[in-house]
Amino acid sequence: MSEKIVLRYAPSPTGPQHIGGIRTALYCYYLAQQKGGELILRIEDTDQTRFVAGAEQFIVDSCNWLGIAFTQGVHVGGPNAPYRQSERTELYQKYAQQLLDQGHAYLAFDTPEELEAMRQRLEEAGADNRTYNYMTRMSMRNSLTLSAEEVQQRLTAGEPHVVRFKVPEKSEIRFHDIIRGHLHFHGSHVDDKVLLKSDGLPTYHLANVVDDHHMGVTHVIRGEEWLPSTPLHVLLYDALGWREEMPQFAHLALLLGPKGKLSKRAGDKYGIPVFPMDWQDKASGDTWKGYKEMGYLPEALMNYLSLLGWHPGGEQELLTREELIARFSLERCHHAGAKFDMAKLNSFQQHYLRQKPRETIAAALKPIVDAAGLPYPNEAYLAQVADLMRERITFVRDIPEQAPYFFRAPTTYNEKMTRKNWKTLNKELLTEFRGRLNELTQWSAPLVQDHFKTFLAEKEVGFGKLGAPLRLALTGLPSGPGAFDIAETIGRTEALARIDHALAELPASDQA
Repeated sequence: MSEKIVLRYAPSPTGPQHIGGIRTALYCYYLAQQKGGELILRIEDTDQTRFVAGAEQFIVDSCNWLGIAFTQGVHVGGPNAPYRQSERTELYQKYAQQLLDQGHAYLAFDTPEELEAMRQRLEEAGADNRTYNYMTRMSMRNSLTLSAEEVQQRLTAGEPHVVRFKVPEKSEIRFHDIIRGHLHFHGSHVDDKVLLKSDGLPTYHLANVVDDHHMGVTHVIRGEEWLPSTPLHVLLYDALGWREEMPQFAHLALLLGPKGKLSKRAGDKYGIPVFPMDWQDKASGDTWKGYKEMGYLPEALMNYLSLLGWHPGGEQELLTREELIARFSLERCHHAGAKFDMAKLNSFQQHYLRQKPRETIAAALKPIVDAAGLPYPNEAYLAQVADLMRERITFVRDIPEQAPYFFRAPTTYNEKMTRKNWKTLNKELLTEFRGRLNELTQWSAPLVQDHFKTFLAEKEVGFGKLGAPLRLALTGLPSGPGAFDIAETIGRTEALARIDHALAELPASDQA
């Protein structure tokens, strides 16, 4: 096996990329980066009947968003081009013919009706195994049961046929999985899978083995749904004489929803997006939300997703890209599936958002407030708002939702807060304090706060008697950043105007 580590991420463009596939790509990326190896993006598009327009670009865009860098692939080129399996058909046909010539495969002419009849006979006989295998192949129409002359006649007549692998009858298949250890299968449990379809295109089984060998892949990381197919792949490596170069396998446990596999239906039911980006089915018009458009930061999703099925050791969970690369190991991947927890993902999102420079948050906020038609004086103002709100939000879009008072003066006031705090004494205190604010020749949060404290000491009243009415006048809401910071941000003229408006509009009441 080559000393240089080579991994591949090989999704099929049969629909939008599932978030579980993105986790696989991340693990491949970490290992390749850690070992200074190659990472290939290969598109396995041999099933043309299920091809979905736009799916390939969705895969590329999703990986780009999360910063998964490939050294070879459909969008970067490389020495193993082309990287779409539909463009490598001649190579697969060559090895299918080699398997035929060496007796490891055979031609099968069975019609769909004949295959269904075979399954029906086995069902009626109470057979547990109802597949095309070493027990049933000799009762079917194939090159093992037909004479050479009849086979040639059928080929000459252009009769549809497939190439099937001939599983050795008494084979014992053993291989090591990095995550699951040593595994053992008996050949009687492996059916004679189709390698080359009637349209001349290969199935996944032949194509991925041939490509992995030709591209020098040393490690295959994929979901556990492919584990039952691995014995066949091992047999193919044997039959093609490549067993010594066979890659190491690592089959990842599935991502789970609250109850079972994290499917589209389960995601919709439990509010868990299953795609990294927004996706629209062009045929049906159905749409699904993705993490990117929902406002998640790529580093937050990357960090959280990496921990679903892998433990870095120790208590630390918040890990940078560099730390994830340095600490990742397949040996620490779990055997059991991991449940997706949106609350925990949101905590990761909050952490990474707080680390962002305020200018970065402001840049993300600008198109949101522009689209909503919310006024603001300049981008520096948005940076001030971002600075005050970063500790209170999960997404940038939360800012205008939680703190509309940064963009428009309140026209309504929280009813409960008004009833509790807008009493005669409190209103009188705010009226007098409003007059004192005219004494300030400069305007800043510390100056307003000092003036406030001096006034409270003079009047011998507690903070709440004046603090709550002041906040209500400035924002109309019971919570948010400090009232003095808000006053500084919106400016002297606006702050005083809001206090005047509240004093004029809200009637005082001594009813709690």
